[in-house]
Amino acid sequence: MFPHRMHQFVAWLIACAAMLAAIAPASAQEIPTEARYGDDNIAVELRADGMPVAGEQWMLALKFTPSAPEWHGYWSNPGDAGQGMMLRLALPDGWTMGEALYPVPKTLLISGLMNHIYEGEYAVLVPVNVPADANISGVPDFAGHVEYLACTDRVCVPQDAVLTAGQGGDFARWQAEVAPLLSAQEGFEITGTAARIAIPLPASVNLPAPHVFIENERLVDYAAVQTFMREGDMLVAEIPLDEYGTGEATALSGILAFGDGAGVRFVGGKGSVPQLAIKIAGPIGADTPPLWTLILGALVGGLLLNIMPCVFPILSLKALSLARAGESETKARSEGLAYTAGVVLACVGLGALMLALRAAGEQVGWAFQLQSPGVVIVLLVLASIITVNFAGLFELPSLSFTQGGKPAGAFATGLLAAFAATPCTGPFMAAALGAALLLPTPLALLLFAMLGLGLALPFLLIGFVPALRNRLPKPGAWMETFRKVMAIPMGLTALALIWLTVQLGGRGFAMFALVMLFGIVLALAVVGRLQAAGKMAWPAFGLVAAPFVIFGAFALPYSYETPSAQPSQSIHEPAAFSREALAEARASGKPVFLWFTADWCVTCKVNESIAIERESVREAFEEAGVITIVGDWTVRDEEITMFLTERGAAGVPLYLWYEPGAEPEQLPQVLAPDLLEEYASGNGR
Repeated sequence: MFPHRMHQFVAWLIACAAMLAAIAPASAQEIPTEARYGDDNIAVELRADGMPVAGEQWMLALKFTPSAPEWHGYWSNPGDAGQGMMLRLALPDGWTMGEALYPVPKTLLISGLMNHIYEGEYAVLVPVNVPADANISGVPDFAGHVEYLACTDRVCVPQDAVLTAGQGGDFARWQAEVAPLLSAQEGFEITGTAARIAIPLPASVNLPAPHVFIENERLVDYAAVQTFMREGDMLVAEIPLDEYGTGEATALSGILAFGDGAGVRFVGGKGSVPQLAIKIAGPIGADTPPLWTLILGALVGGLLLNIMPCVFPILSLKALSLARAGESETKARSEGLAYTAGVVLACVGLGALMLALRAAGEQVGWAFQLQSPGVVIVLLVLASIITVNFAGLFELPSLSFTQGGKPAGAFATGLLAAFAATPCTGPFMAAALGAALLLPTPLALLLFAMLGLGLALPFLLIGFVPALRNRLPKPGAWMETFRKVMAIPMGLTALALIWLTVQLGGRGFAMFALVMLFGIVLALAVVGRLQAAGKMAWPAFGLVAAPFVIFGAFALPYSYETPSAQPSQSIHEPAAFSREALAEARASGKPVFLWFTADWCVTCKVNESIAIERESVREAFEEAGVITIVGDWTVRDEEITMFLTERGAAGVPLYLWYEPGAEPEQLPQVLAPDLLEEYASGNGR
């Protein structure tokens, strides 16, 4: 069964074949003397730029003029549907026709099919090489015929015309509209999933809306999101390959469009393509805030992560450990620095891994590790171990939360806190993490480091500022009670991870994970009993836990079930996100609310409970006719990741409001309860 896009593609081919079935290719000696279809919808004229000169190039132009604005013509490679121009000229002996030169085309996406089109009047230049010994006594009398397709968004009509060259025309403007050929040689390479093209382009050239039109047919996916990387005077474009194409090319040519009709032509052979800093597909750096605001946003965003239920217990207990009696200034500072080092290292490591995966072609974003069932199982085990440790079931000296610890323990705690905090992007973090996808790698890693510093900052300050430590409650027996109370939020985190395990791998997968987890907790209970008796404890842990861990290692992969897309039934029964669904919704002329969420994102779920899944919002949307679409990013989804990247977002949540015929407005990451109702009533903009 072909996917939806292929069904549409086949339908378009059948329609075009039916319309053009009567067009039989004539030889150069059999140019028709009468048009078969005419040019009523898009008229064509052949113009000549002055008189031909022996030994020089003579320029002709085909001027196309639509009869109404809805008609459009096509580039040499029409894209997923359409028909390129077929031109034949019976020139004098020895005269040769060069390659047609086109202006920069536009994109037209209809039902997931990408078309390369021209709207309004346009001209295609045709160079003619005149031999040096040509006997010229005026404009030569030669026959010509052109076949092409005229289309609207709903219908296509074959057109043709018999050509006779006439003098005149705005050749200066037409030549200026043709994309100039870059003098430098371009290189390209075909990877397993994409064509990568190196285009030398001065850094001073602004790219407000870049798009690459590939002339090679059946090589790339025309409708796919194009990724651009830029560094200095080099631009690298990555375009996914056509799933049903050849996947091979010995040479590659096309047009790099800048936006507003500007662009350059390129022709290149296979060669080395450098790895540069990844940029978003679309405006490159145009909307990126100043670096200092990104650094501040990452710092404040990391600071706010400390109130997350999976981080706050760890932080609060480690902070109280510094207030214990007899704590030395040196020891407090060493623990603060060690904890900070662990947090920053974890954040930078996760950020570097994300950037490396993206550079290798993987479509991942922030918190990508929570889209992996294996990682979630590890987090579930860690959260459960911390929970039972807080509850007093056993003691783990290397992660001592309430008693005197060593820097190594504080470092391990920092690693754990950072890893537990990464699932969400909260306020102030969105711009910084989104910009990390655009900036050169060193600056991107700096933002991840500042995120870690913000997360570690409270504990670092407590370690270095005695006045803050003195304000903490004095140590005492109550700390053990507080520790057990903190087992509750950690236990809730473990329960949330169990629920996430079901979402990622199915109920059977989660059941086997719980069996393995039961064995680990049972082993820890045995350890606790032996510790209380003053006996050697940890060898017993291995003996008890090993059979359950081995069972899980074999059973979990076989019980895993790939989840199916099941959008939550919230406001107005939202459709599952796809580019086709979004295009159809926008074409309806109604407002569209699009949001991206994930089951592991705390901010997403809070927003949904207080601002999205409300009866008043449902009623307001129904009254205004708002179409709702949701993108569930719980499991890795390349289409969603690519869309988030286009919008400059590294993760979820992301909320977009589309007014009919207008560009989308990005809403805040933390939604006010009445915000959506205001937008539905027209008062939000």
